[in-house]
Amino acid sequence: MTGPYQRTEEQRDDLVERVAREILLRGLTGPAVLFLQANRPYRPLGSNAMLFFDPVLRGLFGGELAPASELLADDLSIEQLIERLQEADEESTWDA
Repeated sequence: MTGPYQRTEEQRDDLVERVAREILLRGLTGPAVLFLQANRPYRPLGSNAMLFFDPVLRGLFGGELAPASELLADDLSIEQLIERLQEADEESTWDA
């Protein structure tokens, strides 16, 4: 049985992909990766900070705060999101 912070691997992958897509659509790949990497020591506080950023995040994620909060509460999901964003950034760069 899975609780709110115990998603299956497939559910986590889907959530990471959905959040990555929203970040990519807004052209915020670089800032998002820097933010996620810079805040590694503060990750335990991340899900609690979501309450503070509730109005902004509701606009970004279409009113679905719970999935974004769950993502920030899970170190593995954050690492997977960073990797996904970096892969997408590499795919979108042009070879000269």
